[in-house]
Amino acid sequence: MQMLTFVLSFYFSLSTAFYFHVGEREEKCIMEDIPSDTLVTGTFKIQQWDIRRQDFLESAPGLGMFVTVRTYNDEVLLSKLYGPQGRFYFTSHSPGEHIICLESNSTRLVSFGGSKLRIHLEIRVGQHNLDAAIAQAKDKVNEVSFKLEHLIEQIEQIVKEQNYQRDREENFRMISEDTNSNVLWWAFAQTLIFISIGIFQMKYLKDFFVAKKLV
Repeated sequence: MQMLTFVLSFYFSLSTAFYFHVGEREEKCIMEDIPSDTLVTGTFKIQQWDIRRQDFLESAPGLGMFVTVRTYNDEVLLSKLYGPQGRFYFTSHSPGEHIICLESNSTRLVSFGGSKLRIHLEIRVGQHNLDAAIAQAKDKVNEVSFKLEHLIEQIEQIVKEQNYQRDREENFRMISEDTNSNVLWWAFAQTLIFISIGIFQMKYLKDFFVAKKLV
């Protein structure tokens, strides 16, 4: 029961749902920090602004959505045109930040009659949507089996996320140790330089006084 509670609490951190407003030709991008070999599922829906009703319509007929996913080093994982609502999938090949960009396929500019859009977006990291599969299950045994598989996937994703965070902490610790070591050596080098300059100045002054027969 404790493990199940932990998995359910972690589940919400793997799923992000929100909406935002954009123009018909405006591209919007978000960044997700994703471990390697992780399935990511995105669900979106477009609502178009109705000037007469002064409200957003439930749908945006005739509009589609370009979805592009690329990594921090510009590797394109997905580039596809969808309808006014849909679902996209991609699998990360390496850990790090992934950029998800959405843009409508409207041919109108905002300044020439294009209206604003409301985009509903849900991002699920490391999750499979089992609702359809469970709906097709003919008995409770199959439903429990699917839920167990889903739970196992969540546990594997938790382990993968923990390993990823552990690797990041290890890299950060190594960088911090290297930085501290460099600062220490630089302080030591500065001390030697100051001592050398002091000895040189004392010797120079002594030679100067001797040359002027002041001592």
